[in-house]
Amino acid sequence: MTARSAWRRDGDHYYWLTAFLAARDLQQRTCRTVAACILGLGSIGPILSIGMLGPKSVGGVVAEVVVVCCCVAMSMLWLRPGWPSRRASQACVVVGTVCIAVACVIVPSHSLGILGATSYAALGAFVAVFHSLRLLAFTWTVGAAVTVYLAVWLAEVDVSMAVATALLIVLVNVFAVFASRMGVRLIAHDAAHGDLEPVTGLLNRDGFYEQVAGLIGARSRDDDRRLVVLVVNLDGYSLLASVRGPAGVDSARVAIARSLRETARRDAVIAHTGDAEFWIADLFTNADPNPLAERVRGAIASSPPALTASVGVVCTPLVPLAAAPAYDAVEELLTIAVTAMFEARAAGGNQTRAAIDPALSVLRSPARDD
Repeated sequence: MTARSAWRRDGDHYYWLTAFLAARDLQQRTCRTVAACILGLGSIGPILSIGMLGPKSVGGVVAEVVVVCCCVAMSMLWLRPGWPSRRASQACVVVGTVCIAVACVIVPSHSLGILGATSYAALGAFVAVFHSLRLLAFTWTVGAAVTVYLAVWLAEVDVSMAVATALLIVLVNVFAVFASRMGVRLIAHDAAHGDLEPVTGLLNRDGFYEQVAGLIGARSRDDDRRLVVLVVNLDGYSLLASVRGPAGVDSARVAIARSLRETARRDAVIAHTGDAEFWIADLFTNADPNPLAERVRGAIASSPPALTASVGVVCTPLVPLAAAPAYDAVEELLTIAVTAMFEARAAGGNQTRAAIDPALSVLRSPARDD
């Protein structure tokens, strides 16, 4: 899946943008920012109630309490460990849309209420960044209804003020959504032409080749480490795709990518190169890559939806690879790892096959070939 196709599928790019943030360690910061904004908007009502502009009727006070409770609950959702699911985020948008509408209507001052409708700009920007245009249409429809309702009441006092205020709210919302949407399009364009695979935020094929070639070229003469390359193929991927559809598949790949980041070392090179295939490369000081392979299988099994994986591994000394073209060496190591992975699949899957110190054709001299 490309960034462009992720963009076009109903405009909802929650999963690949989530992975984009995860690849840059920005998920926690984003969650905290969203939670702070929700709490900030929810606190406006109680602050007004301290003075003379809060709701006066019993129904208004009850409605304000409900709005505050909803805001607290939504902020707690974003402060929990882990990134919220797409449905949870969509539910927050729907509840937030209704809460803003209620908060704008229950205040006694219609001019203050219509000013509160500018909050839809923040909510609309969030929807434009993470979700679909259909969800944005819902938010804007409710916001437009609230704005028109309050503008009609305000027009009884001053028509020009009502029209100007409504126009200002529309312009602020349109600009916020437009700027947010264009920002995401630029990110999608960069992801499509860079070294990142857009769904998971891991490296793509070209990025993997480049970084592993860099590992080979950066070794020193007395380097005694070994290069380990893993090819991981998800068992039962076709069944998952037929049962859960594109959204479920994206969610599974994002979860697996997150688990692989947490399982492999920080300096490991991790790529997502196919619908069901992941590549990992790392440098070891011993010739036994099986502990890493088993950790990878366990991490995938513990990630939703608990798929198994067939893993092919190749391990070879690092220094001799300097005698061969780096990209050719990476290509042959991947070929050996893929062959080992297919052997694991043929044996029933959910297991590992390893090739330790294989004879590499890229290391053979012309004299030996003759």
